[in-house]
Amino acid sequence: MGADQRIVVGVDGSEFSTTALRLAGRMADGLGAPLTVVTCLGSSDHFFASHLPEERAASTEELEETAKRLLEETLERAFGSERPERLSREVKFGPPAKVLVDESADAQLLVVGRRGRGGFLAQVMGSVSGACAAHAKCPVLIVGQGDAGQAGAAGTA
Repeated sequence: MGADQRIVVGVDGSEFSTTALRLAGRMADGLGAPLTVVTCLGSSDHFFASHLPEERAASTEELEETAKRLLEETLERAFGSERPERLSREVKFGPPAKVLVDESADAQLLVVGRRGRGGFLAQVMGSVSGACAAHAKCPVLIVGQGDAGQAGAAGTA
């Protein structure tokens, strides 16, 4: 793993993803690695659509702009004005688990929150983080919402 090999973190605006982003930022700084922040926009993404006016269906461009705004809000919550030096942002179209697994192909680490905006509260781990742990092409760090020092990690085979 070289210092130029990026760390990828998936965010969805949830507190779990904000905590994962903070930890990924510290790791990227410590390793001197670029940090790529990815948010995914699926074909029927109800979370992003819920941030638009109710009277009409949202266009793809509006959903993308909303995703970018929510990504910036997550960056602000995680870092304020002290953002990592080699930070890039990406809004990708497609199912989050597939997109993040694809992004892991050229990463030294994939970081995701333990749970996001969907699923059942009783689940220990969300479907996206579970799929990433099972299928990513690099090591995966799954971060809980609590103190980053209590983060749990899962590796890939």
